[in-house]
Amino acid sequence: MRDVGLDRAINAAGGVAQLARKISISQPSVSNWSKIPARRVMAVEAATGVPRAELRPDLYPDQHHERTVARDSIDPIDIARAQEYDLLAALLAAAPSKSLLDRLAGLSGDGTPLGQAHASLAEAASHANAAQVEREYFDLFVGLGRGELLPYASYYLTGFLNERPLSRLRTDLAALGIARAEGNSEPEDHAAILCEIMAGMADGRLEAPFVAQRALFDKHVSSWMGRLFADMEHAASATFYRTVGTLGRLFIEIERRGFSFAK
Repeated sequence: MRDVGLDRAINAAGGVAQLARKISISQPSVSNWSKIPARRVMAVEAATGVPRAELRPDLYPDQHHERTVARDSIDPIDIARAQEYDLLAALLAAAPSKSLLDRLAGLSGDGTPLGQAHASLAEAASHANAAQVEREYFDLFVGLGRGELLPYASYYLTGFLNERPLSRLRTDLAALGIARAEGNSEPEDHAAILCEIMAGMADGRLEAPFVAQRALFDKHVSSWMGRLFADMEHAASATFYRTVGTLGRLFIEIERRGFSFAK
């Protein structure tokens, strides 16, 4: 029997087959679910627009009240940083749903380079077709054998998957008490997972001192993720995702400068 969160995701996607296609897995896999596996929550959220707290409330309890209270003591800059990381995490985890594209179309920008990148992303989202962006995501990150880009630290730093950068990251995450989600087969050095972790550290969802946040960024994000976003800007398969690449590249550079000034 399906739980409520899975039913909501299937209805939002337009059926089991459509949900499977949107997150690039087989239809029988989704048909066999009784609830959404932990490793698929972010992808399903991005593909359907259903919040993770509704997809798996056991893993992501509704934190609205908690976080409203807690955020009173958090620097607004850190809240903004977390929102930026959360956005990048969602777009890297799965192709955006129509509802997410509609929300992105409402973004506004200012005269700064990052603000202009927000405006470009909004413009791209306002003209994007969800099915076409889904195909673009598949070509970029999944592919029939492999996608045009492999968004993993190990690949960017060594040319191979599941290499020493991943084992070092796992050691550092364990030291911070950040555990791998049960049943999650995606390596932790995937760009979406790293952005999600950085978001949690920025706004206090994950308790970690600033020095640990800076060390994680320096060792496991700054060393390669800017190159991923730059490659995204120039990828043959990218149209909508070129604007994501520009946004990500600029944001990582801002983060690099910010952490450097704080040393």
